[in-house]
Amino acid sequence: MDGISKYNEFVALHKPQLESSGVPLIFWPALFQKLTTETFDAGEALQLMLIDYDEDEEQNPAEDDDSPNPVFALGVAREQGIKASDPQAIYLIDHAWTFRLNGARQQLEQYPQLADRLSAITGVDLELEDRVDKILRRLWKYCHAYSIGSEGLSDEERQPIWYVMDEVGSAVNHSDDPNFRLVPLLYLNTQTTYSVLFPIRDCDVGEAVTRDVLEHVAKDAPQRAALLLPWRDADLTGESFLQVEPRADYFTSGHIPETYPKDDTDPLPARTRCDPLKVYAEYEVVRRHLTSSEFILVNNADEADVLWLTHHFKNFEDFADSSPGKFINQFPFEYVITIKDLLSIVGRRAAKEHHDSHTLETFPSWLPTTYNLSTELKEFAAYYQTRAAKGLDNHWIIKPWNLARGLDTHITDNIKQIVRLPATGPKIAQKYIERPVLFSRQEVEGSVKFDIRYVILLKSVKPLKAYIHRKFFLRFANHPFSLDHFDDYEKHYTVMNYQTEAQLHHVKCDDFLTLWQEQYPDNDWSALEQQICRMLLEVLQCASQADPPCGLAPCAQSRALYAADIMLRWKDDEEKVMEPQLLEINWTPDCKRACDYYPDFFNDIFRLLFLDEENDESFRVLTADN
Repeated sequence: MDGISKYNEFVALHKPQLESSGVPLIFWPALFQKLTTETFDAGEALQLMLIDYDEDEEQNPAEDDDSPNPVFALGVAREQGIKASDPQAIYLIDHAWTFRLNGARQQLEQYPQLADRLSAITGVDLELEDRVDKILRRLWKYCHAYSIGSEGLSDEERQPIWYVMDEVGSAVNHSDDPNFRLVPLLYLNTQTTYSVLFPIRDCDVGEAVTRDVLEHVAKDAPQRAALLLPWRDADLTGESFLQVEPRADYFTSGHIPETYPKDDTDPLPARTRCDPLKVYAEYEVVRRHLTSSEFILVNNADEADVLWLTHHFKNFEDFADSSPGKFINQFPFEYVITIKDLLSIVGRRAAKEHHDSHTLETFPSWLPTTYNLSTELKEFAAYYQTRAAKGLDNHWIIKPWNLARGLDTHITDNIKQIVRLPATGPKIAQKYIERPVLFSRQEVEGSVKFDIRYVILLKSVKPLKAYIHRKFFLRFANHPFSLDHFDDYEKHYTVMNYQTEAQLHHVKCDDFLTLWQEQYPDNDWSALEQQICRMLLEVLQCASQADPPCGLAPCAQSRALYAADIMLRWKDDEEKVMEPQLLEINWTPDCKRACDYYPDFFNDIFRLLFLDEENDESFRVLTADN
């Protein structure tokens, strides 16, 4: 194949990338040539320069891990300068390090040469014992991310990949008035990722090469100052950090349109018990464990009395018209409690004021302070900096809205990291519980974090009628807790089901209560459960008080099962008063362990939801008297 044909093939493969990245057509032939020959010729026109700071200079990046100041700069070295019209003025930038965050520390510790190179790029002294910690702290000025979106990949395989450019690329500093652009490129012929650097205006010799690291964020955008914190300090303590409930269109944005019945929404009465109820269940655990003779499994949804689905159902209005006698295991707009950012909005409806002006604790106190990093980033940064000014703990857990199992979830007190993490998808920042109530595990010789999962059964929205299953479930961390080493998954997380080498510590509810009484004789569990029930009732009230799409919609045929994940925190400095904290509410939770522990788990639940059999031994109704 001749050169022209090879170039045409390159263009055919890469044109969508090059156009979406805004690489001018004039540079494409030279880029093709440099990619095919792996030519890294930036050194012929550009010069790497170490910036000289006075030793006592404030925010010297050699001394201050949180300094936004750069270590190196890149300048134009060619005497005649660089012209934006020069078709050769595009430079291939290699990537020095490609990694996933959960393995970053391990890689740096395992490969000393990699750590040496990253030390040089980030300005960390090679001889320091804690240089890996310092590299990871400084990383957020230098790293960038992409995700692999191919079909057929698991959520784990789709997790973001971060990269640090080589010494040349890492020395291109930020400017609001840049003279170059620097964009990533996947060279499809070899499946190699590079970045490409090219001028957007003519540059003279000696001129610093700069780019706008937020080129897609308007200069006057309210969140820009917060997003720029890794590269430029800004005092945002004068900004408001109050949170205002968004308009109704926020609740529907990004969601498949949903309908709900407008008439006759009183709960459907229970069926007579002459014939078993026919159940169509997509969830295999239900199919295996629904064994009561009062129910019979069918393989056709059309002939079923009960639909137990594992996919989201949306057209409740048509369902009410076409199948008025059928039950379904979902409520219209239930995502207002099962999606993390919406749950925080709903929960705040319980608050009479936003926060305590002295302690900065937000309300309601059972809801950890939560900010949406897409829509409330400026407010979050203001709140963070206000806490910092008061000397308050500032550890946060950053979670995706729509993933579970701890995927793409990170704990940090580094605001420079926090403002960068949404680059890999929408996130919330939730105040990390720095003083959790712990559970002693002799086999690990220490006290560990744990959380409690309560199963919620919702029968009706208006009137609100809900229950909890009296048998709650426990999940434990495997390493003793301390407020450090946040990349130690088994210290800070309790979900071990999906960790291949992690031990899953099983304790049944009744056994836990016995151990609890031994460990915390002054904290009666029944009183704590009463607080938990009040909290769960309150959040369901908040979810049902607003009209859809801002709240749950009543539907005569709807019944639902959710799982609330809860932790306990110490509310006082003396560690005498415990308070539950609602972390999240899960849709279609995994109930396999529940069925292993309690074989009648689904039999009892189906009797309650669809036959109105209130079994006080298994269920506790959520009422204002809790």
